[in-house]
Amino acid sequence: MNDWKEKVCAHVDEIKEHLLTVSKEIYDHPELKFEEYRASRLLADELKKEGFSVELGVAGLDTAIQAFYPAASDGPTVAILGEYDALPEIGHACGHNLIGAAALGACLALAPIKAELPGKLVLFGTPGEEGGGGKVKMVDAGLFDGIDAAMMFHPSSHTVVDRGSLAVTEVAIEFAGKASHASGSPEKGINALDAVLQTFNGVNALRQHIKDGARIHGIITDGGAKPNIVPEHAAACFYVRALENGYRNELLEKLRHCAEGAALATGATLSFETVGLAYKAMKPNRVMGEAFTRNLETLGEPLNPPPPDAGLGSTDMGDVSHAVPAIHAYIQICPEEVAGHSREFAQAAISRRGQEAMLVAAKALAMTAVDLFTDPELVKRMKEEFESI
Repeated sequence: MNDWKEKVCAHVDEIKEHLLTVSKEIYDHPELKFEEYRASRLLADELKKEGFSVELGVAGLDTAIQAFYPAASDGPTVAILGEYDALPEIGHACGHNLIGAAALGACLALAPIKAELPGKLVLFGTPGEEGGGGKVKMVDAGLFDGIDAAMMFHPSSHTVVDRGSLAVTEVAIEFAGKASHASGSPEKGINALDAVLQTFNGVNALRQHIKDGARIHGIITDGGAKPNIVPEHAAACFYVRALENGYRNELLEKLRHCAEGAALATGATLSFETVGLAYKAMKPNRVMGEAFTRNLETLGEPLNPPPPDAGLGSTDMGDVSHAVPAIHAYIQICPEEVAGHSREFAQAAISRRGQEAMLVAAKALAMTAVDLFTDPELVKRMKEEFESI
C-alpha cells in the first residue's frame, strides 16, 4: 500500500471502537424509511465534529445528508454513500447499520489526509432505500450533478464487487366490489377479494412464461372485514422485477392484464397504480470495481461470489449508477445459507463478523477513493466505460 492508503487504514483502526458504537446505536434504534431521524442526526453530528460542511434535509428529505470536506481542489469529486433505514418488524435485517457506519468511517479516515489529495470528497446519507427510493429523489434533485464517482458497500452472504441488481417497480392494486350478506344473499354482492385472488392465480400462471431471474411477487393488504360480508374492497401490493429496465416494463403490462382479467371475471372495478419504489437495474462500473477488488485483496478479504444462477435483489443505487459511474460492493457477514431480510441476517448485522466486515468496508472505500483522487488514468478509463454502456 502507498502511504495514503496506509494512513487511512491506520485511522480506521484508531477509531474502530467509535465506529462500532455508531453501528450499534443505529442497530439498537431501527427506523423505517424516511423516519431515520436519530440515525441521520447521529451521522451528521459525527461529520460536523470532524470539520465536514454538513447539510441535513437535502432533496426535500428530512433525513438525507450531504456533507463535503472543506479541503478541496481540482480533480475528481468522489461520493461515498451510506444507508441507515431498517425493515418493518425485523429491524436491521438488511444490515444498513453497517453501511452507514462504514461510509462514516471511510470519510473520517480520508479527512486527515484530504488536504494532500486533489479533488473533492462528499458523503451522501441516503434514506429510504427499503422501498422509498431516497437515492432516486436525490438524483432527481440534482445532488449527483458534478459527481465523478459514487460507491458504497452492502453486507451480504457473499463477497462480490461487480454484481448487478434487478429493476423494480411497486404496484398497488385495488378492487371495488359490492357488499352483501355472504350467507343470506351472496348473489347480490361483488366479491373484491375474489378479484385479488384471481390476480394472484393469473400471475402464477405466468411464471413459466417469463425470463429466468425475473420476479413478480406480492401480498394481500386488504382482504375484507368479516367472513359474513362479501368484501366490497380488497387490495394487494406487488413488486415487479427484471434484469433489464425494458423487460420490467413488459412484466408490468402482463400484471396489469392479469388484474384486468380478474376485474372482468368478477365484476369488480380495478384501480392499478405504480407507487413507491421504481428502481433501475444496477450498472456496476467494472473499472472502479477492479480497483475496489484489489484493495479488498490487499486487506486479505477474498472474493466469494454467489453461483451464477443465484437470485438478485433491487436497490436505488441502480439509479445512481445510471447517473454517474458507481459500484455497490458486497462483503460477506454470514454463512451462505442465511437469507437477507431474515432474522438470522439481522443477528449477523450486529455480530463480530458483521462489525469486522464494516471496518474492512470502511478501509476499502477509503482506499478506492485514494485511487480515484490520485490516478487520472483510472478515472479516464472509468468514465470511458460509463459513457460506452
